[in-house]
Amino acid sequence: MRDVDATGPAPASEALTAPEHVRTTRVGVLRRQLQQFLAFASLIALILFFSIADDNFLTWSNITGILLSTAVIGILALGTTFVIVSGGIELSLGTGMTLAAVMTGVFLTNLGWPLLLGVVAGILSGAAMGLINGLNIAVLRIPPFIATLAMMLIAQGLALVISGTAPIYFTDVPGFTDISQGELIPGVDLPNAVLILFALTALGAIVLRKSLLGRYAFAIGSNEEAADISGIDVRRWKILIYTLSGVFMGIAGVVLAARLNSAQPALGLGYELQAIAAVVIGGTSLQGGKGSIVGTLIGALIVGTVTNGLRIMSIPQEWQTVIIGLVILVAVYTDNLRRGRDG
Repeated sequence: MRDVDATGPAPASEALTAPEHVRTTRVGVLRRQLQQFLAFASLIALILFFSIADDNFLTWSNITGILLSTAVIGILALGTTFVIVSGGIELSLGTGMTLAAVMTGVFLTNLGWPLLLGVVAGILSGAAMGLINGLNIAVLRIPPFIATLAMMLIAQGLALVISGTAPIYFTDVPGFTDISQGELIPGVDLPNAVLILFALTALGAIVLRKSLLGRYAFAIGSNEEAADISGIDVRRWKILIYTLSGVFMGIAGVVLAARLNSAQPALGLGYELQAIAAVVIGGTSLQGGKGSIVGTLIGALIVGTVTNGLRIMSIPQEWQTVIIGLVILVAVYTDNLRRGRDG
């Protein structure tokens, strides 16, 4: 290996390293853009199909309904994108979101905290769950699947225990439902939950592509051992990545509670699968090292569009689940083909 302090001209093989790296980077960017284009094209194709199948699909009220129903899944998916890019997995999304909603209800109704303080505390409860997941995985070396599965069960149980198995209603909390159902932009008829999703998408894209956390997430997901050798504090950044995912989990819990005007402790199971499906459909590799926030948003919209379109066509709920499962299989198989081609 060439010594870093050596002087003189570099060998020819080293001189070619920079251009080759530039070409490799450009190819990676083009592939990522192509994946996003294909996902977007699939979304457009689905919209056209359901529009032809039912005249009521392409109406503004139905479109806003799709966006509103996609908001919670999309927010969860944005957070778990960072986890999956880093080579991890997050199974506690759904029940963790529910526990964050229940805690928000406790702060605002049982304890009578001011609206802003209660909402922030609810989001921080999600961050705390993410922090615990990160510590279990990075410090205790528990496999991500097991650590987050355990948290999924713990959060589910705590939500039921803390709420007394009964919903917590926000009827006496003025302004809370406006977080999700209100309209910040007058005359546009676009719920705030959708605006929150779009704002978090923009923020998440910047963090994933422009910040140290994003760069290190890609590095850890691509080759954790190499990242460790290169001087990256893998344990520290894993903790931060899972904590960030927990923040998104907490936000999703607040948005869902505001949309329902209640914290439903029995909800949650199944949301994590839809969120992970959105991430994978959007082009993020389950093996880590590759992913896109914009792709995740498109994936969430695809899941929401398919669910809404099948419901409008009066497809039974059980068949809707089957079709979503098939969509996930196709997305994962496509990712495996792409990985094989790249390798």
